[in-house]
Amino acid sequence: MSTWTRTGPVVVEVDGRAENLRVVDYAAAEALRSGAELVLVAPYSAHSSFSPMMPGYTPKPPAELADATLRVAVAHVRHRDGHALQLAAIAGEGSRTRVLAHAARNARMLVVGRSRGRGPQRLQSTHASLTLASRAGCPVVVVPASWKPSLQDRKVAVGIDGTTLSSEALEFAFGMAAGREAELVVVHAGLPAEHAWNNDDPEHAWISRADHLLSETLAPWTSRFPGVRVTRFLSSRQPAAALVHESGDVGLVVVGSHAGPLPVDPVARRSVSAMTCPVAIVPHHQPTLEDDQEHEQRGDLVVPTH
Repeated sequence: MSTWTRTGPVVVEVDGRAENLRVVDYAAAEALRSGAELVLVAPYSAHSSFSPMMPGYTPKPPAELADATLRVAVAHVRHRDGHALQLAAIAGEGSRTRVLAHAARNARMLVVGRSRGRGPQRLQSTHASLTLASRAGCPVVVVPASWKPSLQDRKVAVGIDGTTLSSEALEFAFGMAAGREAELVVVHAGLPAEHAWNNDDPEHAWISRADHLLSETLAPWTSRFPGVRVTRFLSSRQPAAALVHESGDVGLVVVGSHAGPLPVDPVARRSVSAMTCPVAIVPHHQPTLEDDQEHEQRGDLVVPTH
């Protein structure tokens, strides 16, 4: 049973787009629910996009643009939630991945948006989100641009396979379900369809083995979170397909992801790319002392508090 309990702030990326304010709303709701600080982060490049083909136009420095973006987001949060939230804003110079990973290194979660783009643009965004989860060391929640609060937010789904990867995803999923007073749907999938209902040998039938696996895997978490109602869902679909199918009826899907230099986990990749609800990517590692020291040595962040 994992004991990796996350108690830090909720960190959210701010990028200046109107649809990004929905992502900020999602993060603010999670911060309010958990009593955590909300940290708004605006990465920016030191190099301006100014073009000499635009005579008479003098662009603002990137740092000023990032600060203006943060002020808009702060005003939006204060208008919606007043001063119920402890709030901080960070403008960070550098690559998006480095700045967000640095800001979220002690966070309980990092919240980012998923654009409406499709094809190569969607794949690029998915890869970036998986890279963030690998480097930040905390769960990364990817929120679709079309997200709105709904009754489905009272239902959370998580995919498990009985490994330690599942244990870390379950820890996060149970915590999210408890905070939302939500039902938790535990999905176990992957058996070839021709074997799913083979009862010729009851002692070795897949259903019995899967049910036993679920009972053993869930026992520590149901004891720790007795108020969470759990529904078990066994499927002959492939894991990613089963989770995508389930995502139409829930407000959050939680998946574990192997951390490493190349985020190629196929279930997490398809989940982030295809699902219509927010997806939480829970990395299978903890940040090391070396990672933190490396982050500290790379650049400075400006941290105004509002």
